[in-house]
Amino acid sequence: MTEKIDVMITKEEITAKIDEMAALIEKDYEGRDIHFICVLKGGVIFMVDLARKIKSNVFINFMDVSSYGNSTESSGNLKILMDLDEPIAGKDVIIVEDIVDSGRTLSMLKELLLSRNPRSLKICTLLDKPDRRVSHVDIDYTCFKIPDEFVVGYGLDYAQKYRNLDFIGIISFLEE
Repeated sequence: MTEKIDVMITKEEITAKIDEMAALIEKDYEGRDIHFICVLKGGVIFMVDLARKIKSNVFINFMDVSSYGNSTESSGNLKILMDLDEPIAGKDVIIVEDIVDSGRTLSMLKELLLSRNPRSLKICTLLDKPDRRVSHVDIDYTCFKIPDEFVVGYGLDYAQKYRNLDFIGIISFLEE
C-alpha cells in the first residue's frame, strides 16, 4: 500500500496562526510566568514554535499519557507513561496538544492536573476535530478546526512517520 499526502494547512498558515496564538496568550498572561505542559509526542513541534514566539517567561514540562492501551477505543482509565518532573500548584498552566479528537484522554488529563492545584489551567491545541468529540473538553486556544480526516505533519504521525513535515496533510492509502 502506498501513502499519499495532500496539503491541508500550509507552513505559512501554521506560522501565521502561531504568531496570532502567541500574541493572545501573551496578552492573557501579561506579567505572569507561563507553564506549558506538552503532551507527548505530537505536541512537541507546536509547543516549541509557540514558546519561541512568546516574550514572557515560558517554562516547559512534558507528560506522556494514554487512555487507549493497545486498543483504538479509550479504556476510560488514564495511564501516565511519563509524569511531570515538578509540581504545578499555584502556577499558570497551559496544556499544549497537537490535536483534540474524541476528548477522552484530554478531559481525564485536565481533571488530574486540576487536582494538583494550579493557579489556572487552560488548553491550547494546534488542531481541533470537533466532529469526533465524545467527551466534553473546553479548549481555550485553538489554531485550526478541521474536518474528520486522518492528518499528519507538524508533529502528527502515521506509524511514527511524517512528524517532521512542515505542513498538515491528509494522508490516504492507495492500493498498489
